Amino acid sequence: MKGLVNLKVRPRLNSPNMLAAWPGVGNVAMIVATYLQRKLNFKELGEIEPSSFFDPVGIVVKDNVVEEPKFPQSKFYYWKNKGGENDIIIFIGEDQPAAKGYELANCVLDVAERFKVSRIFTCAAAMTRIHHTESPGVLGVATSPSAAVVFKKYNLLNAGNLQIAGLNGLLLGVAKEREIDGICLLGEVPVYATRIQNPMAALAVLEVMTTMLGVEIDLDELAQLAVETKQRMKMVASQAMGEYIDYFTEPIWERGEEEEDEEE
Repeated sequence: MKGLVNLKVRPRLNSPNMLAAWPGVGNVAMIVATYLQRKLNFKELGEIEPSSFFDPVGIVVKDNVVEEPKFPQSKFYYWKNKGGENDIIIFIGEDQPAAKGYELANCVLDVAERFKVSRIFTCAAAMTRIHHTESPGVLGVATSPSAAVVFKKYNLLNAGNLQIAGLNGLLLGVAKEREIDGICLLGEVPVYATRIQNPMAALAVLEVMTTMLGVEIDLDELAQLAVETKQRMKMVASQAMGEYIDYFTEPIWERGEEEEDEEE
């Protein structure tokens, strides 16, 4: 951690839990982390030196003047839970590095151990056959059977065997190596909508996570965003279906004419 992590403050935290998030499928993790951070007014704790993990691919020029290289931020925030037992640390990484993901995960966990974190949380998307009009379920995976005991209490779906790509998954693997309890909550995302931001899945995950963390926040804003996104997905699905029907219902004689033209 020395030289790679810059802690701006050193607050006394009460048995904190940590939520770590990076961009991923449906942007589920980032929506959950940034929404929670905003609603509970977290304070900045520190950051990881970005130049050790990212290489800038270019620069920005404004009014003919070159600006300094900009790197994706990797920052820690903290919140004191005055009404509960556990404070919270949030780590938000704006991007995932092309290499050194394992080292970055260890930097995050170094901070977790520095503040004696009780449990690490991550979240991600689970690509299933769910339709965008259905309410997504939440799956749970844990670093140990003892950490997974709570899943029945929160009615989490059985995750079975799966792979969690990127640092939202890798962090838990590294946490297991270091014998730190960890849980990943995965919101269901339609397999045909993996490239679309999915606040529906994020809302489902956040409802479970806030209960696990022992906090209450207003979810109305995210719920409204989920409704609006459902409508956009409906339009995209309708458009895609229309194009599919148009292609496969093309009159046979029109196709025949095209084939004859090609032969000539």
